[in-house]
Amino acid sequence: MTSRLIALSFDAHQPERLARFWSGLLDMDLEEAGDFHDGVALASGNDAGYRLGFRPTRARKTGQNRRHFDLTSSSLEDQQQTVTRALALGAQHADVGQGPDASHVVLADPEGNEFCVIEPGNDFLAGCGVIGALACDGSQAVGYFWSQALGWPLVWDQDEETAIQSPNGGTKITWGGPPLMPDPGKDLHFDLAPDGDQQVEIERLLSLGAKPLGSAPGKDGAVLLADPDGNEFRVLTHR
Repeated sequence: MTSRLIALSFDAHQPERLARFWSGLLDMDLEEAGDFHDGVALASGNDAGYRLGFRPTRARKTGQNRRHFDLTSSSLEDQQQTVTRALALGAQHADVGQGPDASHVVLADPEGNEFCVIEPGNDFLAGCGVIGALACDGSQAVGYFWSQALGWPLVWDQDEETAIQSPNGGTKITWGGPPLMPDPGKDLHFDLAPDGDQQVEIERLLSLGAKPLGSAPGKDGAVLLADPDGNEFRVLTHR
């Protein structure tokens, strides 16, 4: 058994507002509530098969996110158009130490979630779609964990940096190796749906190195776990 990644979900103070930002930036459609009756979801249309979720939280952002999107560009003009559109929708430029000569542009959405607009010609992200990567701060061990948890093969494993990708293609998930940044308070999280019995899948994930955290808030029957780096994720009931 494996779990399907059904959503990459943002912690959000104003889920609807944040969903409108990403919907406008990425030209994604809002979905019916479904699994997100306590939040909002967008249909990503990505070959990796996930949605974007926005779940309400009261947590404060206290540092740089451990996870951020790398958006791809087909040309320098396309890159600038994406930046201009993001700023018009409420994004701001962000400094994460990239330096003045960086060819990518670092922005933050209206709730401070950092993301990058990557320059054209990035071979590693070629063919991955507009959301080329979810770039994560994390250990080699957590890359191995998520490869086994999702059944996604490793497409990079070198110098403690790892990356996985769905067999169907689409967004890559990457981990940059140590050191691990502090918990930022609010971030992006994985929402999983098991292919079979929820409890059987939870036991498998625990055997791979996950840690139990208890029941998730809301009425969807989700269970909270943490991966080997301590990142919280949700396991929903079978659907």
